[in-house]
Amino acid sequence: MAIIVKKAQSLPRSEVVEIAKSWIGTPYHHQASVKGVGCDCLGLVRGVWRELYGEEPESPPPYSPDWGQVGRTETLLEAAARHFKPVPLDNVEPGDVLLFRMKPKAIAKHCGIISQNDRLIHAQERVGVCEIKLSDSWKRLTVAGFLFRRNF
Repeated sequence: MAIIVKKAQSLPRSEVVEIAKSWIGTPYHHQASVKGVGCDCLGLVRGVWRELYGEEPESPPPYSPDWGQVGRTETLLEAAARHFKPVPLDNVEPGDVLLFRMKPKAIAKHCGIISQNDRLIHAQERVGVCEIKLSDSWKRLTVAGFLFRRNF
């Protein structure tokens, strides 16, 4: 599946990028979502949501660190579809959320925010929130893109 990142054109995408960058350096902490204290990949997206819109639309269910390996329900993908606007992968822009399958035929279990062409902000175990190159290997793992806009 081809991923073409287009240039950001308007708010709130630029706001999303600015907020996401302010989380860089936050330590990794499973299930957390507190800027500067700790978060996981979902916690980063939740924290950006709160800064943009206030209260989160729903609380995530408890999840184990290995939920993506043992689960069969597309919990992350379904929640994203409920609260964000889907964007075709060939039309994603900086500020959009990407979801990843870490193994073929596995459920989507990782997410991050595009910060610029070929750059991704995400929370990584033992590293924390960082900005990385959205390499071809990451692009191959990408399953869905979403516009950071309320879908209700």
